[in-house]
Amino acid sequence: MKKQISFSLFTTICLFVFTILQFSCDTLRKNPAPVAQPRRTNTTANNRRPTNAPARKPANSRPTPTKDKPAYSNASPSRNYNREIPQVVEVARTYSGTPYRSGGNDKNGIDCSGLICSVYSEVGIKVPRISWQQSEFGTEVGSIQEIRPGDWVFFVPEAGKEGYVSHAGIVTDVRNQQEIFFIHASTSRGVREDNLFSTYFKGRFVKAMRPF
Repeated sequence: MKKQISFSLFTTICLFVFTILQFSCDTLRKNPAPVAQPRRTNTTANNRRPTNAPARKPANSRPTPTKDKPAYSNASPSRNYNREIPQVVEVARTYSGTPYRSGGNDKNGIDCSGLICSVYSEVGIKVPRISWQQSEFGTEVGSIQEIRPGDWVFFVPEAGKEGYVSHAGIVTDVRNQQEIFFIHASTSRGVREDNLFSTYFKGRFVKAMRPF
């Protein structure tokens, strides 16, 4: 009798354990363990250029020149400039009587720096257009006594005072140490020739440049 009870109890326990195991297996089938997903990389972020990295220059970029006259370094006449001076003076005089016009570049109206630029352009020589650039172009003449035709002369607005270059002209004739004539675009009388030693210009003269 005791053996029957023990056997029945053992059978009951086995069935209970089997039922639990079966239930667990069914649960695992319905809810499988999560599979580890591969980590996604942020391709957008990786493709961005680091903020501290220097940008690459375009292949066709040119280095910035550092010389005083980089844009005109190859503009020197192929022939001897001294031989070009008579032609420069001749062309400049064809502008005589042209009215003054700020920013003008032709015989309908022209300003002082435009006269220099236009004259040399007709001769086939490229020079700066702006007066302050012209005042730094070439080699400064050491003294008034050394000025000769073809040189450029520059002036400030007020006599006897330092200031910015406001006027320019081309020397056309040196007769003696008191008669140095230059052609320029006068604001009141247009293109004309005047003596550097006249009362008005002598006090405003600041320097002369030999362009080539």
